[in-house]
Amino acid sequence: MRRSTIKDVAERAEVSLKTVSRVINNEPSVASATRARVAQAIAELGYEPDPSARNLRNGLSFVIGLVYDNPNPYHIIAMQKGVLAACRENGFGLQIQPVDSTSPSLADELVDFVQRSRLAGLVLTAPMSERKDLVDALAARGVALVRIIAATEDPDDGLPCVYVDDRNAAYEITEHLIQLGHRRIGFLWGGPQHRSSGERYAGYEKALQDYGMAVDAGLVVSGDYTFDDGFRGARCLLALREPPTAIFGSNDEIAAGVLAAAKSTGIGVPYELSIAGFEDSPFSRQSWPPLTTAKQATDGIARQAARLLIASLRRHHAYADHPMTTRNQGFMPQLVVRGSTAPPQLRPSSSKGNQ
Repeated sequence: MRRSTIKDVAERAEVSLKTVSRVINNEPSVASATRARVAQAIAELGYEPDPSARNLRNGLSFVIGLVYDNPNPYHIIAMQKGVLAACRENGFGLQIQPVDSTSPSLADELVDFVQRSRLAGLVLTAPMSERKDLVDALAARGVALVRIIAATEDPDDGLPCVYVDDRNAAYEITEHLIQLGHRRIGFLWGGPQHRSSGERYAGYEKALQDYGMAVDAGLVVSGDYTFDDGFRGARCLLALREPPTAIFGSNDEIAAGVLAAAKSTGIGVPYELSIAGFEDSPFSRQSWPPLTTAKQATDGIARQAARLLIASLRRHHAYADHPMTTRNQGFMPQLVVRGSTAPPQLRPSSSKGNQ
């Protein structure tokens, strides 16, 4: 079936090609009735503007890039979904680029990616977005960007960002476990290169302190945002002579690994061991029992980041005549209590470790 063209849209809506182009570019100089007629024709024909063709016609790029380095596939998919939704809303295309966040030449690689793909700008995800040296290097070389970062408040540093309050969300999870009666609560770190991991630990630590409980370093295990590290970390904690009655994994993949470790050693969840995760990924809903977690609207966060980038481009490069807001926005993940947490009960002595 032949792909619809802008000429088809113009004929269906009974307007000129230029009017269709103005509607696609969200220009204000189009009557509302005409705009509605063009929008209806676009919907009926399933027409999708070609960003690269617009690039060539007017010298502006209508394609942005999403850059990521994250071991969690569900997180990445949600990010892609959110950015793509914002691009479709605004007639932009999207290029997706996985990178090695530890590469010493990452700034050069990203500048090359922008130039080679003729990108208007980048949405940077963690941990790249939290590397000041990288962000400064890209900004100095004229790369428009927006960052998705972990922070309790707007950094207000002149560079656009969407910030996520991981610290207070982690506080709420830990507080939930404490209020259930848990006094030995393990914590499994995500990747230390991610600021979110440190922010979640800070929330855990602050909740313990506020409730008069000492932070036991023996209950804290380093690792990465992966199922395997959750499994390994949990096996270490569950082998202690006095194991925790609850474990907080820095994300849902880690928590799913904890759940597998508990089942592999015959420990019942939630009464012998409570488990909490973070992010509300499919892992949290598909496990049994389903995981208590912090619901993080990853696709909504990414969508807002892309909108912020496009708004910044329009304000600075005249992509459209009408202004769009470029205000940074914060998100607070919300506690979701499910079947993996409950008041603690004594475990049978046979399930205890011997260390």
